[in-house]
Amino acid sequence: MGVSERERRLPIGAEPGPGGVAFRVWAPRRRRVAVVIEGGAGPVTLTAEPGGYFSGRVPGTASGTRYRFQLDDDEWRYPDPASRYQPEGPHGPSEVVDPAAFEWTDGGWRGLTPQGQVVYELHVGTFTPEGTWAAAAEHLAELRDVGVTVVEVMPVADFPGRFGWGYDGVDLFAPTRLYGTPDDMRRFVDRAHALGLGVILDVVYNHLGPDGNYLLAFSENYLTHRRANDWGQSIDFDGPESGPVREFYVANAEHWIREYHLDGFRFDATQQIIDESPEHVLALIAHRARAAADGRGILLIAESEPEDTRLVRPPAAGGFGYDTIWNDDFHHSARVALTGQRVAYFRDFSGRPQEFVSVAKHGLLFQGQVSAVSGGRRGGSTAGLPPWALVNFIQNHDQVANSGHGLRPSVLAAPGCYRAMTALLLLLPGTPMLFQGQEFGATTPFLYFADHGPELAPLVRTGRGQFLSQFPNLGAPSMRDRLADPSDPGTFLRSTLSPAERASGDAARRLHRDLLAIRRETPALRADGASRVDGAVLDAAAFLVRFFSADGEDRLLLVNLGTTLTRGAAEPLLAPPAGREWQVVWSSEDPAYGGDGLPAIDPAGIVLPGMAALLLAPAQETPAQPGR
Repeated sequence: MGVSERERRLPIGAEPGPGGVAFRVWAPRRRRVAVVIEGGAGPVTLTAEPGGYFSGRVPGTASGTRYRFQLDDDEWRYPDPASRYQPEGPHGPSEVVDPAAFEWTDGGWRGLTPQGQVVYELHVGTFTPEGTWAAAAEHLAELRDVGVTVVEVMPVADFPGRFGWGYDGVDLFAPTRLYGTPDDMRRFVDRAHALGLGVILDVVYNHLGPDGNYLLAFSENYLTHRRANDWGQSIDFDGPESGPVREFYVANAEHWIREYHLDGFRFDATQQIIDESPEHVLALIAHRARAAADGRGILLIAESEPEDTRLVRPPAAGGFGYDTIWNDDFHHSARVALTGQRVAYFRDFSGRPQEFVSVAKHGLLFQGQVSAVSGGRRGGSTAGLPPWALVNFIQNHDQVANSGHGLRPSVLAAPGCYRAMTALLLLLPGTPMLFQGQEFGATTPFLYFADHGPELAPLVRTGRGQFLSQFPNLGAPSMRDRLADPSDPGTFLRSTLSPAERASGDAARRLHRDLLAIRRETPALRADGASRVDGAVLDAAAFLVRFFSADGEDRLLLVNLGTTLTRGAAEPLLAPPAGREWQVVWSSEDPAYGGDGLPAIDPAGIVLPGMAALLLAPAQETPAQPGR
């Protein structure tokens, strides 16, 4: 007997119930689909439904049952496209999972709102030497204490091999067995919620991995030859038979929200999700994901290489209804300023003070201008967007790995400059994001690693080298052969955070903790849209950002990425509120952060130390002086 979609939590997959497990799969190119239970008596034929679906309930089966699908008379038995767990990897059998069996303790958790968040990007496999959900959960309290509010987990959809970044996932409903069981992931989320932390998942809806993808055995309509993307064929979201494909991805988002209590998503490379339907699939997923949260707030972050601000506009204004997008402009300016390297996609940026002043005031630097790198228009208007709609960062997985040796900006830059840039990141309007280990000054690299086996590994290594060759130094023959081999287990192990550095990183941890506390506790710095921000260039490498407050409790951030600056006060934004004088309330040169201390500030002639940042606040009111 078939099992209709109305009887199920989700339209596809295996769902256990009192009468056995109900199976449902979309296979329109097939005449017959049967379930093959491991240790069972034989294949159980499913009932064909209109629209290419097959369904049925198999008595005597329950959670833990392992199974495959037999398609027509194929000798090969296929895993479930909507498998909830692949204990032997993508080529092995699927396992039935009962999400209702897990005992959650987060009943009082109400989710996330977009404003006031601090995001932390984490790769489970390298966050700890153990590389498991359980080991990662042991460090969640440390992140909370620093000031992190949201953990963004890099993709976990199962993929072949022993290690990988996760962006080549093929079993989108199954958290990889490499980090533990599905319930281990649930325990991680439950623990995070108990600590007041949200958890969002990086999802890849723009392509599928090259190994272990069996979707085309069920239907060729999952992918399209009409258009390609950077990783091969695109997902077909707008073809004649795309309805079930769209539903597959919508159901995937709903499943993570409902079955894992996740607090939202980061969507990878949305520019490669092409859809000319009346309702873009990204907008549809956003709507259905929020509905699946059943009143809990969720956070939706989009990566958009062209920085398309339509993503964060409301549907009523022609947007997609997302909360934030990644701000590559801030990162690229910061990277040029910190390293001096202005090549490849950094060529559009100078790293000069005006860029940081403009970021503070406008968020994006490119809002429709032509990019010298791509030759096309980049960015969109930020007018009317709240400050939290842009995620700022100076480290992430891609950008650290793209340095060739996987070196972090904290290793490449002068320490004082890096501390000053950290202050800018954590105090500017916008949603700040840290990359794993950044909070304790990790020096471990983060390299590209992917265990694809002997046939694909050479192709992946060649492809990685070709991508990095856009950086002239990395394309040189002397460097090309020294690039880390993605398939080498040592590349993966070198990218793992060091417990010794984690234990000894008090200075960097104090720097991040103090800045985030200032951000959180200072009304003029809160990302609530109430403050006005302005800025000015002071010198070739120095600038200021002023945060105005209606109550006169302004803040003035001075940043100098060059040599010591001595200058007069002939800049109106340097003027303190009436009847007040500026006093330094925070300095990146505090010895507690590894700095060299700070000289006294003369309000009549600002002396700004080189490679430093200062935060000034009005002192207590002073008697009015002549001329005031």
